[in-house]
Amino acid sequence: MRGLRSLDRSERFLFYTGLVMAASEIWKQWTLTFVLGGGSYNWWYFPFQLCSVPMYLLLLLPVVHASRLRRIFLTFLMDFSLLSGIGAFLDTSGMHYPLPALTCHSYLWHLLLIAVGIFCGLSAISDHTWHGFSSSVILFAVLCSAATVINLTIGRTHDIDMFYISPYYQMSQVIISDLTRGFPNPVRILCYLAVIVFGAFLLHLFWQHLFLVRNRKKTNRQRHPGCPKCSRKPPTKKIFKFFKKYLQKEQLYDIVSFVRRIWRNRQTR
Repeated sequence: MRGLRSLDRSERFLFYTGLVMAASEIWKQWTLTFVLGGGSYNWWYFPFQLCSVPMYLLLLLPVVHASRLRRIFLTFLMDFSLLSGIGAFLDTSGMHYPLPALTCHSYLWHLLLIAVGIFCGLSAISDHTWHGFSSSVILFAVLCSAATVINLTIGRTHDIDMFYISPYYQMSQVIISDLTRGFPNPVRILCYLAVIVFGAFLLHLFWQHLFLVRNRKKTNRQRHPGCPKCSRKPPTKKIFKFFKKYLQKEQLYDIVSFVRRIWRNRQTR
């Protein structure tokens, strides 16, 4: 595949991760339909939740030739996908199924989202600038619009609530539903989306601070290789250097001989 060759090692690893996620999602849909559903598809489990989006973005990496668009995808994974993986463990009721294998799959899925988000945040493949965050917010808005279209079209005849923003269902997300109990449902949905963006903003702020601090230290070490503040050595090297420096002094030899003398006197007693 020509697009796969254009990816670097980190992006290829993420693409293979997307393949594993897609294979597990196909198994999940087959199990829900034929094992638990008796052959009828349950649209409630249609894979277009915020936690399902990373699978599509990872699979699109070789297809998208623009590196700038790929960085937007990876920034979205660093902020929004990591947030969705963490947020799922605040209320695990939706992760439990009648079949234990599906429950295990759900937990592993969200743990993988956290791992992918951390991987994108620690690597240099994401955009840690505010322009990168604003681009990921635009992508989030596009995905919310797509989820709304699905909810309005399929929701007329089937039970479906993508991104949990369907106008046919009351807001049921933990904490948000309690804080916005007295507001109309459209306002509660907007508050829910605003909280997601704010949480992604805090994560992006964390990654930006970590990335800039790490780059600043690296730049200082390159500019000032002899500066003790910029190139701090590990404590073990400092201790070794200290002893190497002072072992040549006669005072230290006197102290060592004095300790040996005391130790010998103890043994003779």
